[in-house]
Amino acid sequence: MAPQNAARAANRMPPLVWDERLAHYAQWYANQRREDCALRHSNGPYGENIFWGGGDGWIPADAVAAWVSESKWYNYWSNSCAGGQECGHYTQIVWSSTKRVGCARVVCDGGKGVFMTCNYDPPGNFIEERPY
Repeated sequence: MAPQNAARAANRMPPLVWDERLAHYAQWYANQRREDCALRHSNGPYGENIFWGGGDGWIPADAVAAWVSESKWYNYWSNSCAGGQECGHYTQIVWSSTKRVGCARVVCDGGKGVFMTCNYDPPGNFIEERPY
């Protein structure tokens, strides 16, 4: 929570609140990915960030750090990412109308790594809208 809320505070956004319903949804979906560790979205009703790391030492702060680091590629004035870069994970974290978050982590079968997901409500990342 702290790294996500620090990114929000840097943009004068109120902090996200942990939501057990979202955490249960995130855990349900992470369990679906346990077998293959595939970076596929759930296509559920929430905003969603997903992460995969090789090995089993990855912790949630690692995933959030990767997502927040995308801020360097986001240009507020053009409301776009630098060419060939990803910044949608970052913009979901700082989306102004998002209030709640729940996350989950699984170690994937057969040593395939770690899969983590966070779900956000209300969702963000609407085309042609700025996050804040």
